[in-house]
Amino acid sequence: MTIGSVLDEAWTLYTRHFVRFFLIALAVFIVLNLLSALVGASLDEEGLGLVLFAIVNAVIGIVGYFWVQGALVEAAADVRDGKQDLDFGETFARVRPLLPALVVAGLLAGLGIGLGLILLIVPGLYLLTRWALIVPVIVLEKRRAGESFGRSHELVRGNGWTVFGIVVIVFLLGAIVSAIISGLLQAALTDFLGYWIGNSIANAIVTPFFAVALTVAYLQLARDRSAEQPA
Repeated sequence: MTIGSVLDEAWTLYTRHFVRFFLIALAVFIVLNLLSALVGASLDEEGLGLVLFAIVNAVIGIVGYFWVQGALVEAAADVRDGKQDLDFGETFARVRPLLPALVVAGLLAGLGIGLGLILLIVPGLYLLTRWALIVPVIVLEKRRAGESFGRSHELVRGNGWTVFGIVVIVFLLGAIVSAIISGLLQAALTDFLGYWIGNSIANAIVTPFFAVALTVAYLQLARDRSAEQPA
């Protein structure tokens, strides 16, 4: 596996099925960003109601984020053979039973990576690389949260710099594109609509490519690991 082979295949899948990926992501982010915009518009208010609303928004945001990540991984794997076997609803339905594992693994990974970055930076980057494939592992192998870390580490072993390069390149490109899109839309709309619509469209454009790239990396590494097994 090389950085070029992953990014080339990911870009081909992303552009060929852009509308499908965009709509999957938009269906979730339009709701998540609306809730965030409502919380932001209510920050001047006080009271228990606002606190509870903010907590509910955070919980929904976490679940929604990992649901869309899982759905995009499922969609990317589905169309990789050139055919679309799952419709919109089936894609989300496939991931629903896996949400607890996705949320738990995602939160634990975020905590570990965050602490590593705060303490010495390098440990955080190491964990980010080793755990980069936990979402594809959970969705495509139906692994439990705890198992996904070891499986991701096993797949990445020997290809750490390649996976790290993919993550960094896709993240930086995504951050730049997202900033440009959301900035333009926020400048053209009111504060509330700019935040809601601008971030929703930016997220729906950028997030799928990151998910597709990690899915392609997972599939290539899983294929290579399988080829290494004795007949």
